[in-house]
Amino acid sequence: MSMLELSKSVLKKVSFDRRLFRKELAKTKRWLRREEVVMLKAWCLINFAGVYDELIREVLG
Repeated sequence: MSMLELSKSVLKKVSFDRRLFRKELAKTKRWLRREEVVMLKAWCLINFAGVYDELIREVLG
């Protein structure tokens, strides 16, 4: 399992809590390559639309 896929799995599991979601998203950004961060941002915006849009844009740019 790639780091990107592992990160997606973790983010799904912590998505119930805004603070945990932000913490894991920031940690994930440090681990991934730039192109993976772009892919993660797109995935997050699709999967968490309306819930964490602003937070995703703030953390991932």
